[in-house]
Amino acid sequence: MPDWAKAMNCAVTVCDADCNIIYMNDKARATFASHGDLIGSNLMDCHSERSVAIIKELLATGGVNCYTIDKKGVKKMIYQTAWRDNGSVAGLVEISMEIPEEMPHYIR
Repeated sequence: MPDWAKAMNCAVTVCDADCNIIYMNDKARATFASHGDLIGSNLMDCHSERSVAIIKELLATGGVNCYTIDKKGVKKMIYQTAWRDNGSVAGLVEISMEIPEEMPHYIR
């Protein structure tokens, strides 16, 4: 992974097509530090049945899943998308970023 991803101010987690975590930047590692080093762990082992169904769908279709959450008083946007290698889905990327409670929206 390029150096620019390592210290950016949002959490980046990448898994391969078998759902094994292959990369976490500094913010993602800090977010999940209480769970230890998750590199090599499988996403299916730590997600609910509903989430597992979404993960499988994203891998099958190469789709996108985007939503907001409020966790411990911090509002975040979660963006999950397939990444490709030679045109085939090779895994998923999740970007989690803190967002303000009120955020401007522009029509351009």
